[in-house]
Amino acid sequence: METPSNGNLLSSVSHGVNSPEDCDFSDTVLKYISQMLMEEEDMEDKTCLVQESSDLQAAEKSFYEVLGEKYPPSPEQSHRHVFQNGESPDENFTTNSNNYINSSVYSSEYLVDHTLYHPNMGDYTSQLHFLPGYGVSQSSYSSSHSAISSLDGLLDSPSSIVQVPDLSSESRSVWQFRKGVEEASRFLPTRNEMVVNLEANGYLAQDPLRVGTNEVSVKSEKKDDGECSPGSSRGRKNPYREDKNLEEERSSKQAAVYIESTLRSKLFDLVLLSSLGDGKAHLTSFRESLRSELTKSMLQNGQLKGSKGGKGSRGKKVGRKKEVVDLRTLLIQCAQAVAADDHRSANELLKQVRQHSSPFGDGTQRLASCFADGLEARLACTGSQIYKGLVSKRTSAAHVLKAYRLYLAACPFRKMSNFASNKTIMNVTTKATRVHVIDFGILYGFQWPTLIQRLSMRDGGPPKLRITGIEFPQPGFRPAERVEETGRRLKAYAKSFNVPFEYNAIAKKWETITLEDLNIDSDEVLIVNCLYRGKNLLDESVTVESARNVVLALIRKINPDIFIHGIVNGSYNAPFFVTRFREALFHFSALFDMLEMIVPRGEPERMLIEKEIFGREALNVIACEGWERVERPESYKQWQIRIMRSGFVQEPIDRSIMRKATEKVRSTYHSDFIIDEDSGWLLQGWKGRIIFAISSWKPA
Repeated sequence: METPSNGNLLSSVSHGVNSPEDCDFSDTVLKYISQMLMEEEDMEDKTCLVQESSDLQAAEKSFYEVLGEKYPPSPEQSHRHVFQNGESPDENFTTNSNNYINSSVYSSEYLVDHTLYHPNMGDYTSQLHFLPGYGVSQSSYSSSHSAISSLDGLLDSPSSIVQVPDLSSESRSVWQFRKGVEEASRFLPTRNEMVVNLEANGYLAQDPLRVGTNEVSVKSEKKDDGECSPGSSRGRKNPYREDKNLEEERSSKQAAVYIESTLRSKLFDLVLLSSLGDGKAHLTSFRESLRSELTKSMLQNGQLKGSKGGKGSRGKKVGRKKEVVDLRTLLIQCAQAVAADDHRSANELLKQVRQHSSPFGDGTQRLASCFADGLEARLACTGSQIYKGLVSKRTSAAHVLKAYRLYLAACPFRKMSNFASNKTIMNVTTKATRVHVIDFGILYGFQWPTLIQRLSMRDGGPPKLRITGIEFPQPGFRPAERVEETGRRLKAYAKSFNVPFEYNAIAKKWETITLEDLNIDSDEVLIVNCLYRGKNLLDESVTVESARNVVLALIRKINPDIFIHGIVNGSYNAPFFVTRFREALFHFSALFDMLEMIVPRGEPERMLIEKEIFGREALNVIACEGWERVERPESYKQWQIRIMRSGFVQEPIDRSIMRKATEKVRSTYHSDFIIDEDSGWLLQGWKGRIIFAISSWKPA
């Protein structure tokens, strides 16, 4: 059969579709196209083989000799020549480089942009020409910096390097390029993480009343061979870790800095021994100074009744303007919007609250600022991370002591609780030669120096005192650091008062403690003390076997001579958010109002109490849920039923204790403080709201 000409071929294609000639022609065309494609693939394979040949290496060597450089080049030189000149030694390197750049830039999302791949090889080269010098490192730097800096506020420079999969098909030039990027990343600027952590946690602050010096011991601890300090750009294997892992890692690394606090100082003695001698006089004078400063500031602001003059009139005008905005109502409306997942309304209400609140204003403004922080964290779903950061923050005992002094001078809550607890212990251990106190929630142990002092003055000499301090474990490398430091401080006080002393520190979850951990002896008077920390145990709404009931069952097995229990009387443990928010708002309103009426606004210790104690608790109540919400108070009547079911019988309040406590509160503190008795509980509160309650129990 004759081969048709081109003209006949075109005509046959346009006129006959089903003819045998068309079928033959179709097969011929397909074979022709297939042959062309195969030839192109063979050419590409041959090109790849040529790239690895010695002739190409000789050609490269000649080019480098012209440039006056040694061959083979260093990784930095190869990297610079390829990208600064926009040239590549061969097409295969151009293709592999483009693939590498594309995978590096999008490695955080594991995506590849296939639009960069074109059938024309010239497109590869043209696209590479448009890339700036060091384009890969800049892209990876910016992406890793945005990921790390938004999560780790302690670092200004990124802690990441460019990383790509190790492909066996990569050429030697690509390997040199990768090596160059790694070498270049080592020169990224970093900061000294040790200095940053010390400043961020307030460790460099000096206490003017401190006797002695701090001993700072810094230990460098590695979790594995692949991790260095957080400030190193080579320290992390994966720069795109999740927020939760970064938060936990950051907390543990901060714990590597160990600060040995001063165990005793003049200020410690004045505050912790405030019931007698110089301590009592110091607390009285400090209380009087607070009153005089408060009166002076109120006169300046025209807040006192009967104040006259221009300043007073202007102050009243400002007060009338502020009364227009009901911050409590705005906060409740915002909480309702948050519960309904109405972000637009919630943000608008938050904006109004922010405009009229301030952490430096009056009590209501400070309360609104504190609760607005909690609502904002709940909206952003960051409550857990923020709370973990606050809990992980290391605060020295000397720093907390100043706030504790202000709290003792301003309100009777803690002072009366310590008085009732220590007086009960003294009554039970009148003739005892060995006393064992098990303190659930010992924290800094500020209650016990007064007891040690009282025992040293007992007729017939002091008994041998043994204290078991129990606390929740701290995050980081040293979970028992704080409770052990408390033991060293108490040992120093016992030595100064010549009281035989022994201390046992336990830092673990309370529901996991066993009788063997407590080392109980049969010939000692046994006291169990738990003041205001039972609210941090999980209840039945989280776990079927409540941690509160487990701990009470353990105390019953201990079979103490007396069990002293103090509780925070609150109703903000409801599972429904709006109800819980409203009850928390009423509870903390009383506390902020109390400080507003007694403590000057500029007092730094007041801000510490409001922000680091009240503010942290409110944040946990508002922005955390489930097992992460650890602030779960109950009313004293609820606790009464719970303790009775655990096998205890309530002891009546000692009349002498009640009488002395009432006299002290009414003669020393503000008239709006209340102290009362109900169902065997000693109640304390402010303006009619019961805030704290304490009672004593014996095994049934």
